[in-house]
Amino acid sequence: MNLILIDPDEINGGNTVLAGRRSAHIRNILKAGINDTVKIGIINGKMGIGIITAIEGEKVALHLQIDLPPPPPPCIDLILALPRPIMLKRILVQAVTMGVNHIYLINAKRVEKSFFSASILADDGWLPFLLSGLEQAVDTRLPELSIHHRFRPFIEDTLPPLLSDVEQRLIAHPTGGRLAWSNCSGAGQVALAIGPEGGWVDFEIEKFREAGFTVFSLGPRILRVDTAVPAIMAQVNMIKAMG
Repeated sequence: MNLILIDPDEINGGNTVLAGRRSAHIRNILKAGINDTVKIGIINGKMGIGIITAIEGEKVALHLQIDLPPPPPPCIDLILALPRPIMLKRILVQAVTMGVNHIYLINAKRVEKSFFSASILADDGWLPFLLSGLEQAVDTRLPELSIHHRFRPFIEDTLPPLLSDVEQRLIAHPTGGRLAWSNCSGAGQVALAIGPEGGWVDFEIEKFREAGFTVFSLGPRILRVDTAVPAIMAQVNMIKAMG
């Protein structure tokens, strides 16, 4: 945990009191004491420090000095065919750590329908994994996450207006070409689509092509989704940073 995130509702007059996981991290991992400082971020807000004013049992009280802007918004919108729930947990942490603006969890031919009944998708069960990614990356901007149960309405009706200003659109598939510099260089947003374990079917690839997506491949080796997501995002971020 490189940043301790606080919800705005937890702040009272510039002070906050933490318990649970965050308090345990301050006391047991950081081994911080009275008057020590820790890095603090307000969810979807600024960053700064918290000065420890009291430690009582499992509770830690802090006085907040929050005056630093968060990092720039990420450049990637991730379109992800819904993976197995246990894999999704890892992917969400990794994707947010790498930097993602919006995560679209979508259906596809080779997505098991039972995945949409997973507890992680109910009652914001995915939120702790997004927060974990932000804590690791030292960021406060909480990505948006949306769930789409039907492929065709998403690709034909929902997606076009959402990506109307996104010129760089990429879809990963084993039969695609190499990821070219021109595909994701420049200052704009990148829409990145990554399929299920069994890959996209031809119909899905064609619908993405019609939506302006370029098909690319990382090479002949078939990767697990939880490997492909950070690997591809790392390449896009590197090209963006160098461009």
